Amino acid sequence: MVMVVVPKSHPRYESLMVREKLVSGFRSGAVACEGLIAQGRGEAFDYILGERTHDAALGAVEAGACLLLLAKKPVISVNGNVAALVARDIVRLSGLLSCPVEVNLFYRTREREEAVRRILVDAGASLVLGIGDDASERIPGLEHERGRVSASGIFCADVVFVGLEDGDRIEALRAMGKRVVTVDLSPFSRSAVASDVTIVDNIVRCFPLLCSEVERLKKCSRAELSRIAEGFDNEKNTARMFLAMKDGLSLAACGGDLDG
Repeated sequence: MVMVVVPKSHPRYESLMVREKLVSGFRSGAVACEGLIAQGRGEAFDYILGERTHDAALGAVEAGACLLLLAKKPVISVNGNVAALVARDIVRLSGLLSCPVEVNLFYRTREREEAVRRILVDAGASLVLGIGDDASERIPGLEHERGRVSASGIFCADVVFVGLEDGDRIEALRAMGKRVVTVDLSPFSRSAVASDVTIVDNIVRCFPLLCSEVERLKKCSRAELSRIAEGFDNEKNTARMFLAMKDGLSLAACGGDLDG
């Protein structure tokens, strides 16, 4: 197997490193081949955003951090792509929130569960839920494998953080009365529409920002956290991301640089 060495001087270095992480995750069994397709779709949206974090995304990061800090039982839901890309940040966020991490997969096999768990444990996770018989409960209305969840994790959580998610599960979680914070580069997706807080950004950029926000906001009172969370309008914030995309496309059509 030939491994390509990408020099840091390459103009697409960061993007190519993300691809390498996903390919490595695929080879380890954690990432499904369908996950590689999903990455390509997200990367296309990221091009339109100029591959940068916009102000609206920063507002969503702040609101999401507040919801997670206000939660009595927050849980971080992890699939193969998320584990392959931001495992250390997941462990950091879990520590800041003192909350569990749960593996949840659409293309679920015991081998994939264990592959994702290994990535998380190697990154420092001490407890990973959702493996094997631990995923013994089911989200009402979901017949596919993502409906299987841990009784001590997602099933009893009041706030669930998910990345690169399927919209039907978010809708089902909301129907159970849970609050959902998600990351999705497509503001068109059902995930973006159904979530309480949607961070329209690349997960490799926003996860470190979310960790930093949680760390900063831990010093705030619950009243202040509630004020910020309740003042956030997901529909309006997502609309701002549509405008950011429109502006980016208009700039490109006029010969401008999306990266600028």
